[in-house]
Amino acid sequence: MMSVDDQLLGALAALWRIPPPGPDNLLSAPAFVALSELIAQRTDSGKAIFALSNALRALGLPCGLPANYREPMLDLPAVAEMLVKAFSRKSITRRHLCPLDLADDLPPMIFGNSRIAWLTAAELDVLFDRPRLMRHFPDLPLESKRLVEFQWLIVEEEVPVNVRPEARAFPFLYEDMSRDLGEIEPHLGRFPTAVEDALFFILLVPWEEWSTLKEVDWRGFRVPWIYTLDDDLFVSPSRPPSADSLSFEPWIYQDNWGEEIELERPIMLPLDSGAAVGLQWITDAAWTEVQVARATPLFETPVVHFLVRAFLANGIDEFIAHLTVIEAALGSESDHKRRLRPKSDPHARLSPTNRVAARLRAAIGEDKAAQDYELLFDLRSAFIHGRAGLQRISTQQRLSARSLARRAVCALIGRARHPMRLREDVMSDLLNTSQSSQPSD
Repeated sequence: MMSVDDQLLGALAALWRIPPPGPDNLLSAPAFVALSELIAQRTDSGKAIFALSNALRALGLPCGLPANYREPMLDLPAVAEMLVKAFSRKSITRRHLCPLDLADDLPPMIFGNSRIAWLTAAELDVLFDRPRLMRHFPDLPLESKRLVEFQWLIVEEEVPVNVRPEARAFPFLYEDMSRDLGEIEPHLGRFPTAVEDALFFILLVPWEEWSTLKEVDWRGFRVPWIYTLDDDLFVSPSRPPSADSLSFEPWIYQDNWGEEIELERPIMLPLDSGAAVGLQWITDAAWTEVQVARATPLFETPVVHFLVRAFLANGIDEFIAHLTVIEAALGSESDHKRRLRPKSDPHARLSPTNRVAARLRAAIGEDKAAQDYELLFDLRSAFIHGRAGLQRISTQQRLSARSLARRAVCALIGRARHPMRLREDVMSDLLNTSQSSQPSD
């Protein structure tokens, strides 16, 4: 078990005395070799030279800093404590920082391990660990004063780590190269799972109803990128993000002397007054209810995957993703395989599309929902099957697809409050309910 003592402090002091710009190869410097051997003796990590190099850089090894570096330095006891902790960790905190580009002025929200908030420049510096970034990227300063113009979704998760420091520093070197490197993991999202979980929850509220510029975008915000930072000293941070990747517009105003001052400000997609009330639903209690629902058989299908895909996609891909949400939520394998249905199936004449539409009618409680879905599904089919004369998909149809998808998911969450059986039984009940409410021919 490694601990802070005079021997460790002495080995670190020898490294700290190396003058800038340091040796051509730090890993072969006698002081570095002595420290790595001492650590190898006290831990089961072996000579973790690459992990140790990353850690020393993050902790501010003087010979690795530029001549103009003027930030406060850690004292050696603090460096030693942090180094010991790094070698003994079983888990780390992973922080995902997501700028809400184009967002209107949203209220602060806290749910699960996530929050949405306005941040000060000082708070951003802490979340991005600005001193560590400066030590790794001295020529790429964090643009806190521009990034602070946007609201942020912050998602944190506790992640177990490999006990081998080298595997944490360079995980690709420890991957199983005998596996199929071109295989597709069907449930893998575009963003980290913790972020997509947070986005799924946020997308359950009716952004499409609150948007005042529906022809521009129904979304209340965009997430153009995510900056992920581990508090693991062995992992090199990514380059600081550029504020230029977010949406600014010129802003000209007159000062007290009548002079025009040209600045910039974030572009916003304004929401109507309903958002202020509706967003109050986003709470920790609602988050817990959704997580309980997601653990039931009703969410065995990729409902979450496609609701988030629709948010991240554009054009026809977005439209198809909305409709796929409905099929994932309310479709059944037996819709396409008659042999899986009971021989006495009272709805044998219904097509797979009609069966999903019928369940949607029962789940939402509106006859129009089924009619709208069937019309939208016909547009989807016309595109996929290359039908001639495919019409443009209007803003209203796009919004209808989004609304039906969201409401279908919310209906599933509501049904998850009841005693749960097999998903197929729930689908059968919805179909029976829908058809029994229809007038007979």
